[in-house]
Amino acid sequence: MALSRRTLLLSGAATGAATAVTTWPLAAAATPYRGPLRTNPFTLGIASGDPDADGFVLWTRLAPAPLAEDGLGGMPSRDMPVHWEVAADERFRHVVRRGVAIARASAAHTVHVELNGLLPGREYHYRFKAERYLSPAGRTRTAPAPWTMPASLAMSFVSCSQYEHGYFTAYRRLAQDEPELILHLGDYQYEYARDTYNIPGGNPRDHEGPETVTLANYRQRHAQYKTDADLQAAHAVAPWAVVFDDHEVENNWADEVPEQPDPNFLARRAAAFQAYYENMPLRRTSIPRGIDMQLYRRLRWGRLATFHLLDTRQFRDDQGCGDGYKDCPAALDPARSITGPEQEKWLIDGFRQSTARWDILGQQVFFGQRDNNPGPASVVSMDSWDGYAASRDRITRGWVNAGVRNPVVLTGDVHAHWADELKLDWADPTSRTVGTELVCSSITSTGDGADVIPGTHPWAAWNPHLRFYNNQRGYVRTRIKPGALNADFQVLPYVTRPDAPVHTRASFVIEDRVPGLHQTSDSSTPGAVGSALRTGDLGEQTVRQETQRP
Repeated sequence: MALSRRTLLLSGAATGAATAVTTWPLAAAATPYRGPLRTNPFTLGIASGDPDADGFVLWTRLAPAPLAEDGLGGMPSRDMPVHWEVAADERFRHVVRRGVAIARASAAHTVHVELNGLLPGREYHYRFKAERYLSPAGRTRTAPAPWTMPASLAMSFVSCSQYEHGYFTAYRRLAQDEPELILHLGDYQYEYARDTYNIPGGNPRDHEGPETVTLANYRQRHAQYKTDADLQAAHAVAPWAVVFDDHEVENNWADEVPEQPDPNFLARRAAAFQAYYENMPLRRTSIPRGIDMQLYRRLRWGRLATFHLLDTRQFRDDQGCGDGYKDCPAALDPARSITGPEQEKWLIDGFRQSTARWDILGQQVFFGQRDNNPGPASVVSMDSWDGYAASRDRITRGWVNAGVRNPVVLTGDVHAHWADELKLDWADPTSRTVGTELVCSSITSTGDGADVIPGTHPWAAWNPHLRFYNNQRGYVRTRIKPGALNADFQVLPYVTRPDAPVHTRASFVIEDRVPGLHQTSDSSTPGAVGSALRTGDLGEQTVRQETQRP
């Protein structure tokens, strides 16, 4: 049974997979080095995350040779003290906190500094020092005091950054916007070996190492992604709040069920979780315990917004009829859940207790209904909330019954921009709109994409709640105020070459107490690849783009 496997891994009593989990951190170079640092160890940059009203998490990882195959970054095989400073100014003339953290060899020399006791609603600057080497400086901030109503919050959200499929220019453009908070909604890194998941015309970059299976593999892969200067810029500009989706482990996994049969999957999952925690600015409450990791949590931005960050992988039932788009009776089974009962209760209890102006769900997979069949059959994505319709209905009714003032769902995963209005009765297009979903495209995944003429996606004809679609890469930039949430769908004309410009493809407003979307701008992308697709082909491409994997 699942519980017994989980217990064995946590206790270390199992021999096969559990033994592998405990020995992988010990993998090292043939000749361990214990001397002083010889080169700059801050090759992976710095980061901050999970802000609250009196603190945040600071992160770095020491790795003078970040792509070392053993996943240990070329570090000496000893623990190392790392000095850190937090200042009220960017020149560090007014240092408000400083200390020393230990970068432990057993944790790949990562550092997590969890601070509290700082002033609410303030901008801070931070940096690290290891021996004679000084890190770049980063900017972060605390959340406003719980009883205050901030005038606004600049928040951007992103997902799906396949290193091989393009350059991370979108991260650079996001950093240039100088947001106050960044949400990453999953697929921060991908598991594939090079020449496995290819785009038409060939991948412009390659992964190092094999498909990620061991802790050393995952550590090396995270390091490769974090060597990217554009990603480092985005981490340095503002605090992040992160959740994983599937590719941080493997494609379309569901709780203890891998995509394909794999007797070592639980060991792989434990390794992936450990590397994920090591490489993200997460609080100590998210330290993994074997194959378990506490990822769902809340961030509060004064009385303006509460962010409910979900985990739709670790506790879900297996996809009802396999992967892909299916007409599947199991998708309607009320016993099935995408969150698990404990997380579902936590979320609905949070709705009941909320006093925020905006309740925002930061999560991974498409929430609204997308039926790709104009006939009586309902053909929907098994991996999305459509594959767990009763689970979606309970949560939607949860916020309606709790009287949530402004529910908004933020989503990644599908490698395209979407915006849609949420219903309780999907069969009746005239039924009341009870919430709004904003879906960000990928940073790079599936390559350049193409601009799309508004209103030409065929599914909108029988899914009129689907209000916007665009198939270029990018991110979503929001400005949240007490009276409205403004969302800009930012796109890049290409990602297979570096340094693309950014363009606001469309903008929408969600007004206070008025669920639904009001479009305020629509502007085709200069220099973009034009869509030569016929209307019918857009639907086929959508399915292929979301489901085609090695």
